[in-house]
Amino acid sequence: MTWRGSSSPTDRIFACLTYLLPLLNVIGLVGVVLATSGSFLAPLLALVVIPLSPLLGIYYGFGGFMPLIVFFALYLLVVRNDRVAHFIRFNAMQSILIGILLSLFSIIWSYVLASIFPTTSLVAQTLFNSVFLATLGVSIYCIFQSALGRYAEIPTISEAAYTQVRY
Repeated sequence: MTWRGSSSPTDRIFACLTYLLPLLNVIGLVGVVLATSGSFLAPLLALVVIPLSPLLGIYYGFGGFMPLIVFFALYLLVVRNDRVAHFIRFNAMQSILIGILLSLFSIIWSYVLASIFPTTSLVAQTLFNSVFLATLGVSIYCIFQSALGRYAEIPTISEAAYTQVRY
């Protein structure tokens, strides 16, 4: 859907870069569990972690406040800035919404499910594998769509992103 106008190659690059945030978030959320539990996704996780390891050190450094700083910076400086192209603002908002969903999963896991299921249980492994695969798949899909200059349409998330991003 390119009805908002065309996107330049630099717009496409910046839109693709915003989807690194959900990848960084999901690695921080499920990375340790998948790597230490002997999950069948551990080799895939390693393929994702190795290229992102310099960014992971920066993102999770500084006492754990960097994800919050990046969230507010993206929201206030990109999504709410009318001088930035709509294509970049939409993709930034969509990546923020994916990160919010990951945060909600983390909260539900920490306060409700972790006391019921240990991380080595089949239910926990299935949940963590599903969250990792879903986030990886959505991020790759959005990166490819953004690289092609198209708006990545994810049900419900894209609609919420459209309502948050002004014209």
